[in-house]
Amino acid sequence: VNIFLSDRILKAARVVYSALIERNPDLIRDRKHHLKSYRQCCSGKDLVDWLMKLNKCLQSRSQAVGMWQVLVDEGIIVHVKQELNFHDKDTQFYRFLDSEFGLNHLTNEKNEGLSLLLQMGPDALLTMILRKCPSQRSAEDLEVIYEELLHVKAAAHLSTSVRKELAAVLVFESHAKAGTVLFSQGDKGTSWYIIWKGSVNVITHGKGLVTTLHEGEDFGQLALVNDAPRAATIILREDNCHFLRVDKQDFIRILKDVEANTVRLEEHGKAVLVLEKAESTNQGGTGNISKYTVMSGTPEKILEHLLETVKLDTNGNDAIGMMMQYELEKAAYALNTKQKIVKLIGQWVALFSQMLKDDPIAVDFLETLRKEVSGDSRLSSMLREQLRDRRRTRIFRPDHTSVTLMLPVNTSVQEVMSSLVNPGGDHVLVKMNSKGDRTQLKLDTTAVYTSLGLNERLFLCSASQVEQLTPLKEQQGPDQSTMDTWEQMCPKDIASQLTNYDWELFTAMHEVELVYYIFGRHKFPGATTANLERFVHRFNEVQYWVVTEVCLCTDLVKRAMLLKKFIKIAAVLKEQKNLNSFFAVMFGLSNSAVQRLYKTWERVPSKTKRVYCAYERLMDPSRNHRAYRLAVAKLSPPYIPFMPLLLKDMTFIHEGNNNYTDKLVNFEKMVSCLA
Repeated sequence: VNIFLSDRILKAARVVYSALIERNPDLIRDRKHHLKSYRQCCSGKDLVDWLMKLNKCLQSRSQAVGMWQVLVDEGIIVHVKQELNFHDKDTQFYRFLDSEFGLNHLTNEKNEGLSLLLQMGPDALLTMILRKCPSQRSAEDLEVIYEELLHVKAAAHLSTSVRKELAAVLVFESHAKAGTVLFSQGDKGTSWYIIWKGSVNVITHGKGLVTTLHEGEDFGQLALVNDAPRAATIILREDNCHFLRVDKQDFIRILKDVEANTVRLEEHGKAVLVLEKAESTNQGGTGNISKYTVMSGTPEKILEHLLETVKLDTNGNDAIGMMMQYELEKAAYALNTKQKIVKLIGQWVALFSQMLKDDPIAVDFLETLRKEVSGDSRLSSMLREQLRDRRRTRIFRPDHTSVTLMLPVNTSVQEVMSSLVNPGGDHVLVKMNSKGDRTQLKLDTTAVYTSLGLNERLFLCSASQVEQLTPLKEQQGPDQSTMDTWEQMCPKDIASQLTNYDWELFTAMHEVELVYYIFGRHKFPGATTANLERFVHRFNEVQYWVVTEVCLCTDLVKRAMLLKKFIKIAAVLKEQKNLNSFFAVMFGLSNSAVQRLYKTWERVPSKTKRVYCAYERLMDPSRNHRAYRLAVAKLSPPYIPFMPLLLKDMTFIHEGNNNYTDKLVNFEKMVSCLA
């Protein structure tokens, strides 16, 4: 077996081996199992126990298993029976190939080595799980695979139940050399493939190279569905390609299971509602119960189904029961339906009231309903209590004087101009950045102030004055550092102020703004994403604030102190679970203008730089930001998420799934977008 040891992993292995020999040399000893002796080895359980004590950052044994699996994959430690998976057991033994890399004590590099293994561990653990025979996978293993499928492009359109079934049958397959033929055109279809790492070329007779498929894409499904020969030849485009494979027997069974658990309601020969059976845990934890969830349907039928599932208060149900016993059943049914409608709409208003207040159609509907349902005054009182959210808006003139207005966040350009100048003139509202680039805004554009860039401002002028506009001095940014002020403030206080302000912005944002933003605000007349845009704007603001402060500090020693303080601020932000500002500070520190200050970084203490390197690994975008996702999975709410990645995930769901399936609303997609 050819063993390839990358320099970084080899370095980490030396650190771990040195620490093991120094602290617990007795772990490497002769062992016996089933009357057979194994010389100079460690048990898997002992290695996991030791690593858990060495690295206090580890929160589960599976994390430690993943770290050891990295060394197994690289051939640095080997199982006495040459097995490929690392096992956390007393009866599984491993040896270090110390003859290959020698004993090299590197105490100062222990943290860096452990951090590298911790970063690589999840991928190694997932690969190890996928190598297991499907029948040997534990419930925890299946959950790890399912979480991975949530971020695989080829599985984006699949339902939750299908992903869970796939997690139980997926098989890991790898090929080392580019040019390897996975299967040829005309072959019998035996498997469906998802590219996990690498890329392949698709070639057909007569046409040659048709396309190239990359990580996250799939192939081979058509031959299984149609029970037909392969329609193309698949050839590896690069070395070391990894695939997730589903064999035909499992693929067909999953399709049949999905069909068997699917209920279709038809009217006049056409499907109007599609439900899928799903297992859920009983509230008492006594076992699983089956229920049907909406997959797709017409808006009317989805609404009818929601009404059927609405549960009324006990008192109301008792009254209805009395009526069904002693009064006409039709009257009882009518009252029951009426109460459900009021309750459903009450929940709708409670959730979306901030968005409904400026929608005339919604207001008219609720007013009509209020008159019809005089017994429930909650709806009308809710509307009366809601006020339009207003924000201070500053508009500049060509001579750089300004006027400040208090306007609703979704005010249109036409309304802004009407409040400043008489109608009928040739005035225009212009957005201009620090470079002098000008954009004349259309009259129907809304929420313009909250969507301005960092150094953009609004100018009101006549059409003839547009070309004469010049940027404000404040748009050019500060010209001196605020280091003197900084020296009087501790990192914890600064981080707390950042978090308090971010929390205000985050809680002011309505969930439906995310939907408007992803689906396109133009598709929702009168919709506004002002609070979301303010929050996204905040990320850029903090990021470039870090860059500006560092670059404006002219003193080398003070600049090094400033870097150290920003890293401490990032540490506090992480502790406060403010991931948005944490990443904003980290992105600012990783900016090229800051990174090239080599002499400054040399003066930053080694301990602080190690903390920075550990945080930097959370920014690693590989495997769809796996490092960040694993960190978030360990957090308990409330926390402020990294908004750019959240928007990316929602865009992934939106673009990977159609809004309609067979002319029915794809309800599962709508739920997934906000899940």
